[in-house]
Amino acid sequence: MSLSQHRGPDRPTLLNPAAWPVWAVPLLLAFVQVAGSFGAQQGGGSPGHWKGPDNDLHAAYPSTPLDALGVALLLAGPALLLLRRRHPVVTLAAVGAVTGLYFLRAYTYGPALLSAPVAMFAAVAAGQRLLAWVGTFTALGGWLALTAVIGVPAAERGSPGMAFPVERPTLGGTIATLGWALVVLVTAELVRMRAQKAAASARGRAEEERRQASEERLRMARELHDVLAHNISMINVQAGVALHLIDDDPRQARTALAAIKVASKEALTEMRSVIGALRADGEQAPRAPTAGLDRLAELLERARTAGLAVETEITGERRPLPAGPDLAAFRIVQESLTNVTRHAGPGPVTARVRIAYGESDVAVQVEDDGRGSPLLDDRPGGSGLRGMRERAAALGGTFDAGPRAGGGFRVRATLPTAGSPERSDPS
Repeated sequence: MSLSQHRGPDRPTLLNPAAWPVWAVPLLLAFVQVAGSFGAQQGGGSPGHWKGPDNDLHAAYPSTPLDALGVALLLAGPALLLLRRRHPVVTLAAVGAVTGLYFLRAYTYGPALLSAPVAMFAAVAAGQRLLAWVGTFTALGGWLALTAVIGVPAAERGSPGMAFPVERPTLGGTIATLGWALVVLVTAELVRMRAQKAAASARGRAEEERRQASEERLRMARELHDVLAHNISMINVQAGVALHLIDDDPRQARTALAAIKVASKEALTEMRSVIGALRADGEQAPRAPTAGLDRLAELLERARTAGLAVETEITGERRPLPAGPDLAAFRIVQESLTNVTRHAGPGPVTARVRIAYGESDVAVQVEDDGRGSPLLDDRPGGSGLRGMRERAAALGGTFDAGPRAGGGFRVRATLPTAGSPERSDPS
């Protein structure tokens, strides 16, 4: 598993208005509102008229011709939207006031309403949902009440000489206005929910990637511990043998030094394999473990050169194992032999390694007839027996270790082999 985090394809920026610069939407709306309103004014058949919503050519709504104040109001809405990310509630209130003043002046209908939905979206997206809903419908209620009092008949809309020549609300117009606001707010809520779901999904992916990276670092730390503990222990034992025999038995000392050379080469090789995965840049780190029970004979031979008498018993049908159990079984045998070398005590010591292949698991047992380990590696700061127990638990297996009756120490582990991809046959 590579430690580099994988990121899915980012959403295209052009399709995500939230990623646009804050001025992009207001600039676009300013152009659309001004150009569209002048176009709507001219499209009414004569200046200052707009055809009715029922497409009735005889139902024309008079309007106040656009002047400097009308253009200023059309530009003020988009300009206020520049504050929508930092002050969404203030922006919503100000845009609502500007839009209301525009229609109180009875200017032409058209795209002048576009700034209000953007402000409503911004308030909902910022989490001010209650204020957006209550504020919107309160403002509309106030608008309808005000226009019912000061409004004029539709045919007199935009009459010159009046400050606010707005028409009185009708039932159809009221329903349409409230329905428009409801649609905008519901759409904003749906967009907000979708954004929250996408953010939660992204956080979940990031957390999973961090967890996987943490597990990979733990696995590599375990690998380094097992490699170094085993080989350095062998080197230490053989170095002691060489120093003891260098004067009396140079030939045996030479054998011990040769064993040191082999153990140190093995340690360097496996360390390069693990560290190489950490250093890989732009490459996929190796996923298959570097060791398995196919190297059991080599491991036992190195233990024999360290002075251990090792007996081996393999039962069941020997076969390639899934990568996880294969590596775990090898490391448990390796760490157990390392502990025998460290803690079995003086005198000839015999280690017995038993591997039992079952239909859906593999059982590993290592025992010795030395004085036994006081479980020093199982203390909170140790990582020998604890590391073996963690390997077994990670695969859903069992592990136990303790002194044998009559002396010595025994380590037993059962590792499930079903449900994992199998390692390719080393031959």
